Amino acid sequence: MKKVIPSYIRVLVLFFIVFAAMEYFIDSGNRPAFIQYPMVSVFLLVFLFLLIAIEITLSAVNKITYLLLSPEEKEKLAQKEALGLNDENWFENLKQRFTASVPVEEEKQLLMDHDYDGIKELDNNLPPWWVYLFYACIVFSVIYLVRYEIMGAPDQEAELKAEMDQAKVEVAEYMKTAPDLMDEKTVTLLTDAESLSKGKEIFAANCAACHRADAGGQIGPNLTDDYWILGGGIKNIFHTITNGGRDGKGMIAWSKNGLKPKEIQAVSSYVISLSGSNPKDPKAPDGEVWVDKDAAKSTTIPAPKAVDSTQAK
Repeated sequence: MKKVIPSYIRVLVLFFIVFAAMEYFIDSGNRPAFIQYPMVSVFLLVFLFLLIAIEITLSAVNKITYLLLSPEEKEKLAQKEALGLNDENWFENLKQRFTASVPVEEEKQLLMDHDYDGIKELDNNLPPWWVYLFYACIVFSVIYLVRYEIMGAPDQEAELKAEMDQAKVEVAEYMKTAPDLMDEKTVTLLTDAESLSKGKEIFAANCAACHRADAGGQIGPNLTDDYWILGGGIKNIFHTITNGGRDGKGMIAWSKNGLKPKEIQAVSSYVISLSGSNPKDPKAPDGEVWVDKDAAKSTTIPAPKAVDSTQAK
């Protein structure tokens, strides 16, 4: 029996189609689905086994059917299988439908008067596939003209700009909830007891050696007063702990020495919570008095009360 596609090709194509579909539709995170979920691997193995079994069964049926054929039927089958693809009736019909070519025997009817050095020209019609493609281009151009030039739909440049703006918004929202991508621009002050307790543990393990356990200052400055060398507030403190202090005599960059952004946020918030705690024998102030400009802007001065002119005296 003649087969256009070999059996092993069919098995591989069907198997990888199912494999790709499962990888696409099954959410397995960063790992392949057949590794993340063992049952997927079991299913794929069973599916492959069934495909091979079906091909073996079909091959056996074809052999038995061939043996049951008469000598004349076997001869006809051999002649049919000897035909190439171009000799198949369905292929000839398909080619004729798309090309509308004239048989070589009838080309004399299409000869034109042009004759140049023995070279003659045939008056063939345009191939249907070319004509259909031309009509499709006309329809597409009309739709394009109406949609983009008349109705004002966004073009590729406008779509790109809109997608970039949306991407910026999504990145900003993601940064708010992605602790390991936090920086001094997106960090927020933590005030809950659990975060401050974690910050206290980090401070005791990494900061107390220079700032004392009560943050009163020793080698490093006092962290409980209003004086700051590189600025106070959650954003400035987060920046200083992350990137280090002044060159040559400041604190090391803790982001390069084991602390993650979320941990730096916690210890920064804990340091701010110690403001005004008045530890015993604090170190003399270093730096300048720092005032939160944002907080100062948001503070409103109450308007003076109106005075009755009859009671002013």
